[in-house]
Amino acid sequence: MPAEPMSGRVAALMQRAQAHAVARDFDAATEDYRSALALSPGDPDILLQLSYMASLAGCYRSAHGYALQASQHDTQRVDVVKELLARLRTFNEIPAMLASIERMLPMSRIPIPSLITIAAQLTYAGLPQRAIMFLDEARRADPDYPPTLLSRAHVLMFLGRFDEAAKDASLALARAPQIAQGYWLLSQVRKQGAGEAHLARIRAQLKAPQRTAQDRALLAFALHKELDDLGRREEAWHALQEGCASKRSSLHYDAARMAALFERLLRFAPRVSPVRTRPDSPAVPVFIVGMHRSGTTLIEQLLDGHSDVCGLGELYDFTSAMRYGTDHHCAGVIDPEIVERASSVDFDMIGRRYLEGIAWRLSGERHFTDKLPSNFLNAGFICEALPQAKILHMVRDPMETCFSNLRELFSDANPYSYDQLELADFYQHYRTLMTHWHARYPGRILDVDYAQLTRDPEKVIREVCGFIDIAFEPQMLGMQSRTRGIVTASAVQVRNGIHVEETPKWRAYEQYLVPLRERLGSG
Repeated sequence: MPAEPMSGRVAALMQRAQAHAVARDFDAATEDYRSALALSPGDPDILLQLSYMASLAGCYRSAHGYALQASQHDTQRVDVVKELLARLRTFNEIPAMLASIERMLPMSRIPIPSLITIAAQLTYAGLPQRAIMFLDEARRADPDYPPTLLSRAHVLMFLGRFDEAAKDASLALARAPQIAQGYWLLSQVRKQGAGEAHLARIRAQLKAPQRTAQDRALLAFALHKELDDLGRREEAWHALQEGCASKRSSLHYDAARMAALFERLLRFAPRVSPVRTRPDSPAVPVFIVGMHRSGTTLIEQLLDGHSDVCGLGELYDFTSAMRYGTDHHCAGVIDPEIVERASSVDFDMIGRRYLEGIAWRLSGERHFTDKLPSNFLNAGFICEALPQAKILHMVRDPMETCFSNLRELFSDANPYSYDQLELADFYQHYRTLMTHWHARYPGRILDVDYAQLTRDPEKVIREVCGFIDIAFEPQMLGMQSRTRGIVTASAVQVRNGIHVEETPKWRAYEQYLVPLRERLGSG
């Protein structure tokens, strides 16, 4: 009987490994993938599968290593390219991701699905200016392809090119009116004027059979936004309720596990707490933290106007450094296991790794901002790892903050934000933790009041500059001069500059927010 061809043996091992993975036997799957790799050295698909297995087993460093190995080998397979770029972005290995993209050039030979994939990963990495070039190429190749048009509309929104975004979203819906994302995008980039036609189209799509929970959430949040624009509060509230219920049904959120995470953070104490040396880096990190929708994007935009501050947007580099330091791969910014292991990690190494990881983004500025709101969970670790770091904590009225979260459709982050009671409980945990960090690390964190910032921006920014140890510059207040992309939920609002709302938004919905208000204890 003739010997089985090498490719056949590799395929058989891969198939068996996949069966083990489905059965959650990751050790057996890993063994088969390693055997396949021995027969096909350097195969990026096998290396990526080994990376996934290591992640599922919680082994961050091994998963990270396999992904970097995979990036060293060329591949033209669209499915492998998609996984490779996603893996590299997961580990915040953006230079390696950019190098992999570079090897695929010129753009003209890249298939449209891969162009869209590349643009998505560049956007996630906070590089929308680069992403739009790949989407422009995809549109040149096929001007009417709805996925290209919707992806392009999303990136154009982050770039502040709202009219173009609306045009592309409208074109996509003209070709494929069943795509829910198009209605949501249109609702974000323009204010709804008088007329029922567009509302009727959204309502008709909501009634369509076999809609997924995610589609229903997109449509209902779009309907809420447009009804709110028109001042039709009761209808807008019912649409928001439907959107929140649909989104919440698609997410797993364990409130008890979240409470346990906060408890562990409150108990965190490094086993050895030496006087840490400042890492050999000329750049000073300025972390901007707080609840989502608390004004973190606004303060970053103001700081980015300084000649010696580089605004880097929402980065997950510190999370990556903590995962590497604890050798634990988790979903989200943090989990109980990372907190448990943090007591014995090398925080000096974590600080160095963080600074080395973001160095490629800087152009000689002495300060840079890292505006990931949920880094409030990491604030204690940041203080340990980066003794030179400054932490700005945005503080906003509890009801304003929570209601703004409630009516924001996030991706799969913030699963607590679609239920009034879960949202209020999370907010209370957050406030308790921030009080604890202040007491534990006095002088390391500056609270910045959102209401005061909007009413007297120069006074507040001067105080912030003093804390950061930079001189105030008048151009910091010139929001209209900003051209950088803003890849956050506030991408549209912050382009409108600084506005004082005399009547908080939530007041128009006060009668529906009694559970939230009572849980928060707001008077």
